[in-house]
Order: sequence, then structure tokens, then C-alpha cells
Amino acid sequence: MKKKGNIPILNIGQFGQKLNTSDFYSNNFERHAKRNKNLIFKPHSHNFFLCVLFTSGYGIHEIDFNRYPISPGSVFFLKPGQTHYWKFTDTPEGYIFFHTQDFYELYFLNSTLSQFPFYFTHENPPILNLNKEEVNKFKHLFKEIQIEYLDNAIYKYERLNSLINQVYIGLARCYTSINPSKSAVSKSYLNILEQFQNMIEQFFKTEKSASFYADKLNITTKHLNRVTKNTLNKTCSTVIKERILLEAKRLLVHSNSPLSSIASQLGFYEYSYFSKIFKAYEGITPYDFRKKY
Repeated sequence: MKKKGNIPILNIGQFGQKLNTSDFYSNNFERHAKRNKNLIFKPHSHNFFLCVLFTSGYGIHEIDFNRYPISPGSVFFLKPGQTHYWKFTDTPEGYIFFHTQDFYELYFLNSTLSQFPFYFTHENPPILNLNKEEVNKFKHLFKEIQIEYLDNAIYKYERLNSLINQVYIGLARCYTSINPSKSAVSKSYLNILEQFQNMIEQFFKTEKSASFYADKLNITTKHLNRVTKNTLNKTCSTVIKERILLEAKRLLVHSNSPLSSIASQLGFYEYSYFSKIFKAYEGITPYDFRKKY
């Protein structure tokens, strides 16, 4: 287990003992929660993709400072790097699985996880609420995944991938029927956005201009803005700033670094300028945001 600031970064090997423990894990959620209570009820992040279906139970799921209600029929999707924790007011039941990007994409060579709207971008809600009929349908598939995970039958790897794909396709259909505006856009725009967001992850602390990313992508800034406006309804500069501010919030809450040090870590040489930008977007100063949490 690594740490980013004071935030633990969990890996699959900490949870499972079946198959290749660095690739895939599945469990009944109640058992998962009891077994890993020292890990999952405080803020943490992962280096894998996570999907969970709740069949009963209530509570709150906080993901990157956004709170989502948990109730029967709730499905959550998390991408690597997101910070989250669970808080329950009633005993949760359901199913959970997680896997690496390679586990899925090396099997489906012509597919990527970003083709699914819930993994397409952080801008799309990480929650889906199913009705009773849909819960029963997907409960069967999640249970099949757990049975296959615990078994050692021939073609285990292939069947797990097939079941995961069925779950994702089915959930994507439900997701886009509820959020038609969240449907995946053209493949070329999707590819550009994915590359852009990957580059932001790599360079956002030092590079904050849209032109830098457009040059790296070998496209014009105008075209990059066209992509982000069509996919996220935001300018590329806004996408960059929001990523910086998310990291600022993570550091303010989950580290003990001085405010001036956080500003410096994010590439701001003057704390006053960092504070001005933070307040313009969040409505409060970095100091007040930290105090609030």
C-alpha cells in the first residue's frame, strides 16, 4: 500500500487471494466491508476500477468531496485515483468487484473502459440507481462473477471477462437511458479527450495552459476546445483548472502541509494568487476549506 499525502492508495493484492491477486477481486459486499473495515471507512484511493451493486442498506458514499446517497439499487463506479469512503446507517448487502485496466482491455483488444459513460470522464456521475426489476437482473450477473472468481474451472479468466463485459454493457444501457446526454460521443473525440485527461494527470502541477496540451496532442487549441465543449460542455482551460483544484482540496484535507507548501506543490509561486483562484471557484479560501473539514 502506497500513500499520497495522508491518503492510502489501495491495490487489489490487499483484498483477494484468488486468481492473480493483482488483477481482479470479487466479494459479497457485507463480507467485504467486515473483512476490510480498517481500510474502506476512511478516505482512500485505488489503483484499479471498482463497481458495486447494493441490494439493501443505506448510507453515504463520498467521492472526491461529493456526497451520494446509498440505497437499495445503487450502483457505483470508481476510476483509479479517486478518493472516497463509505459511511452506512444500515447494514449494506450487495456485490462488489474490481479489476485493473489491463485485465479488461487486454482481453477486449478493440475496446476501452472509457467507452462506457460512467468511466468516460469524472464529469459523468459515478452513480446509477436501478429499479427492482433491474436489481434482480444484475444481481444474478454479479453473483455469477463471484462464483466464477471463487472457482478454479477451466477458462476462468475468459468467463470473468465475459461476465464483466455483460455487466458493463447492461449498466451502460441503463445509464444512458436515464442520462441521454451522457452517452459516449464520437470515437475520435473520445480518444482525444482521454489523451488530454491523461496528459493533465501527468503535467497539471507544472503546465496550466491549454496551448501546451494542444501542442502535445498535435492539434490546435481551437480544436481541443471544440472537443471539450462537445464532450464536457467546458473549455479545456476549465478542465485543467478543475483538476488543479481537486488536487488542492485533496491536499488541504488529507495532508498536514502548510498552505504555502500546497500552493508551491501545485505550481503557484505566490500563495495569494493560489488563494484567489481557489476562492473564485470554491467560494471560500483554502484556509476556510481546510477548517471546514
